[in-house]
Amino acid sequence: MGVFATIVDWEALLETVVAALVAGVGIAIAFSLAIYGVARFAEARRAGASLAAGAAALLAVVALVVCMGAITIGVVVMASS
Repeated sequence: MGVFATIVDWEALLETVVAALVAGVGIAIAFSLAIYGVARFAEARRAGASLAAGAAALLAVVALVVCMGAITIGVVVMASS
């Protein structure tokens, strides 16, 4: 294991794995919230609940902005390496 300890930077590897896990789960949750918001918006709009429809639309838009921002940050980070 002595040879591998000098070849692999275990701290950097662990940091990368944790960052990927957090980003993957975070983006999955954000996109799920966007889908939920769109579905609730459509349902509330059909039911005539304007306030609920507006809140659901706001949730969907914010979640989509978070997803787009994460994608943009990811592309910028990959391009700068």
